[in-house]
Amino acid sequence: MPPQFEHETVLKEASVRGLNIRPDGVYVDCTLGGGGHSEEVMKQLSSEGLLIAFDQDEEAIAHAEQRLRVYGENFRIVHSNFQFLKEELLELHTEQVNGILFDLGVSSPQFDRPERGFSYRYNAPLDMRMDRHRQERTAAHIVNEASFQEIWQILSEYGEERFSKQIARKIEKAREDHRIETTEELVEIIKSAIPAPARRKGGHPAKRTFQALRIAVNNELDVFKEALDDALTMLAPGGRLCVITFHSLEDRICKKLFKQKSSPPPLPKGLPVVPDEAEPDFNLVTKKPILPSEDELTQNPRAASAKLRIIEKREEDKK
Repeated sequence: MPPQFEHETVLKEASVRGLNIRPDGVYVDCTLGGGGHSEEVMKQLSSEGLLIAFDQDEEAIAHAEQRLRVYGENFRIVHSNFQFLKEELLELHTEQVNGILFDLGVSSPQFDRPERGFSYRYNAPLDMRMDRHRQERTAAHIVNEASFQEIWQILSEYGEERFSKQIARKIEKAREDHRIETTEELVEIIKSAIPAPARRKGGHPAKRTFQALRIAVNNELDVFKEALDDALTMLAPGGRLCVITFHSLEDRICKKLFKQKSSPPPLPKGLPVVPDEAEPDFNLVTKKPILPSEDELTQNPRAASAKLRIIEKREEDKK
C-alpha cells in the first residue's frame, strides 16, 4: 500500500469548472499532488476522454493512481516535472489538448512530513527537493555553499524578505563555525537576524526565507515561465488553461503572460474595428482572479493566498 497522502485541494470546483470539460476531451493536470483536481476531471470524462497528469513525487503518484482508478483506466501519470510538458505530451502522440491545469501550491504532506525539510515548524534535515531521487541540490547546499551575494539575492527576489541582507550575513557567519544542516538551526539564525519588533508581526519570521529556498532548490519560477508558455501552445481551439498561484511572484508571471497573449498588437489610432488578423489568439476568461470563498478559507486556511486565473484559446471562427 502506498503511504497516505492527505491533501486539501484548493479551489477544486472553481478550477475544474473553469476547464469547461468536454466528456471526450483530453485534459492535463500539471500538478497531480493528492489527486483532488484530477479526480474531479475524471468524474466528468467519458471512456472516450483522457487525463494526463504530471508529478515528481513518487508518494503522490502511488496515492493518486489508486484514487483515480476508481473512475476508469483512461488516465496516464507521467513521473516528471511539468517543465517537460510539451516534450512528454508529444511523446504520448498528443499535439493538442482541451484543457490544462496548474496548481502551484506545495502539497500538505510535503509540508507536514518533517523529513522533507520544507517546513520551519519541524526540525529536519534541510532538503526541500520536490524530486529527491533525481535532484541533487538541496537547501543545505545553498545555505552552506552559496556566496553571501547569492543567498541575499535568493531571499530578496524569491522571498521578498526585507531583512535578506541581515539573514544572509548571519548565515555566512554561522557556517564559519559549522555546517547548517537542519531546519531548526536555520530558523534560529533567521530569528537572530530579524529585529524583535518585526518578529512579532507578519507571521513566522522564517516563512519568507523558507519559501525563497524552496523556489531556488526547485528552480520553480523559471520552470513555471517555460511550462506556461508551452501549455498555451498545446491548447486546441476553445481549450482553456487554469492556473492557481499562491504568491505574488507566480501570480505576476501568470498575469503578465495572460495579458500579453490576450491583447492585440499596437494598432493605428482611430481604427473603427480591429482587423481579423490582429485579433489575439487568446481570450481572458477571468479579468480578475477567482479567490477562495469564506467557507473554503474556514476549512482550509492554507488557501488564503490562492488566486485562480483562466485563459481560453479562441476558436478560428471567433477570431
